[in-house]
Amino acid sequence: MAIYLVTGAAGFIGSSIAEALLERGETVRGLDNLSSGKIENVQPLMARGLEFVEGDIRSSADCARACRGVEFIFHQAALPSVPKSVIDPVKSHQSNIDGTLNILMAARDAKVRRIIYAGSSSAYGDTPTLPKHEEMKPSPISPYAVQKLCGELYMQSFTQVYGLETVTIRYFNVFGPRQDPTSAYSGVLARFTTQMLEGSEPTIFGDGLQSRDFTYISNVIDGNLRAVAAPAERVSGKVFNVATAEQISLIQAAEELRRITGYTGPIRYAEDREGDVKHSLADITAAKEAFGYQPTVSFAHGLEKTVLWYQQQEQLAHSGR
Repeated sequence: MAIYLVTGAAGFIGSSIAEALLERGETVRGLDNLSSGKIENVQPLMARGLEFVEGDIRSSADCARACRGVEFIFHQAALPSVPKSVIDPVKSHQSNIDGTLNILMAARDAKVRRIIYAGSSSAYGDTPTLPKHEEMKPSPISPYAVQKLCGELYMQSFTQVYGLETVTIRYFNVFGPRQDPTSAYSGVLARFTTQMLEGSEPTIFGDGLQSRDFTYISNVIDGNLRAVAAPAERVSGKVFNVATAEQISLIQAAEELRRITGYTGPIRYAEDREGDVKHSLADITAAKEAFGYQPTVSFAHGLEKTVLWYQQQEQLAHSGR
């Protein structure tokens, strides 16, 4: 039976992919150094059969250990933050570039069949053309965007030079259960949700007219699972957008959350953050044609499911006191 490795398995997206694989009855190994991922995300999965390796992708030895016997890798481990990369580009470089190269080297040596790499829509930069499609010239702004694009190029290089099958999936503002709202660098919807549920004032950076292709986690999981199973001639060495193809402004998102949470307080506005793009919207035609991807959960439905999860977490926290 094939072994699947998920790097960043204790994180928001990584743990969600690992859970989906376990639900399919797959043999799954997870790698995480728990610097930003949470052990609470993997403990229930370990009880269901996940083999968890506490290790760091910046360590070639840890990567080699994690890749042993593996056939497929979902490489999700990263420092996924534009603001953090602006503040400390060296630290994010070490995880996002050096760590990715370590995984590729270990995968090559272990004769892994395919890697699905977590790319980023930030590679497109702030170009005015919408929607963003994979044939567009990359125009990264932040160090994080540069690092994720570099990872894509490394993936393609290892396909060309070593024959390792690689697929890059560019994520567009993923949200959903398990996303950490407490970090200053976490997704805007996670922060807005918990702030409104607490009755505290959320902050929009900029005028709120900036827009995103907010993508519920179930759509991302589906895209990953389809990409790992697709014929190599359709996907290997290629890049695909996985998103909802729906443009939502931050003001619209905040108003939708008001409706769901019942929040009636004010919303604060602050200056734009360095490295942020103004608008982002995906063309998902290539993913549809290559592996049949089609978003199944809309923004509004995903937001309702997300708010419900955070409400349940709050209830569990209160019941445990």
